[in-house]
Amino acid sequence: MAALVIVVVLVLFLLATGVRVVQQYERGVVFRLGRVRGQVREPGVTLLVPVVDRMRKVNVQVVTMPVPAQEGITRDNVSVSVDAVLYFRVADPIRATVDVQNYHFAMLQVAQTSLRSIIGKSELDDLLSGRENLHQGLEVMLESPATGWGVHIDRVEIKDVSLPDSMKRSMARQAEADRERRARIITADGEFQAAAKLAEAATTMEQTPAAMQLRLLQTVVEVAAEKNSTLVLPFPVELLRFFEAAADRAAAPVAPVPAEDRTQGRPPAGTA
Repeated sequence: MAALVIVVVLVLFLLATGVRVVQQYERGVVFRLGRVRGQVREPGVTLLVPVVDRMRKVNVQVVTMPVPAQEGITRDNVSVSVDAVLYFRVADPIRATVDVQNYHFAMLQVAQTSLRSIIGKSELDDLLSGRENLHQGLEVMLESPATGWGVHIDRVEIKDVSLPDSMKRSMARQAEADRERRARIITADGEFQAAAKLAEAATTMEQTPAAMQLRLLQTVVEVAAEKNSTLVLPFPVELLRFFEAAADRAAAPVAPVPAEDRTQGRPPAGTA
């Protein structure tokens, strides 16, 4: 009886040791006597043959791996330091377990070498403004070794580009000069348009003198709104000429009337 109890306890113990639970974000790779079984264990409860089977769990979640900053010289001979971030996940748990010893470390190393390679093939402007093409290039460079390890690359992104202080100052001066150039162009264009409009307005006023008088009255109203005690008002040339002509007519001497003109039409003296 005691022997039967011992056997039952051993069987239950072996059964307990053969029960494994695989989480939803994991996949199980079973080794039977050192060889991989063809089927990957899905999430849930799985049974193993005690003593014979060994199971290794593989996380299939997306891994976010920061790539340390890599220093390099761009194609236009600028020394930069670039860091990136890599997003990947395990697509084939068997290959990620058997074909590579540590796929995390392997992906980190290939990401660093690929980042240094892409720095040497790119120009500074591409690193600063054309990053989408660089991201695609990095993804292509990483995809080939990653596929052999059962890893799928989701995306690669460049985080930051560090420049020397001298280069930062040069770029700042260049940007300032470019802004000043655009400001001068805009100012000159505004002055050109304003001059064209003033010339058009002058032509209109020359053809219509009344427009000059209306403009003069509008100027008087605008100046009077400022509550100034003294108002200096320019007169148009035509108005000054009118005043000068009137003054000349008033100062001209009156010509004497001839005697015959004075006596003409009067009755002779001594007549009633």
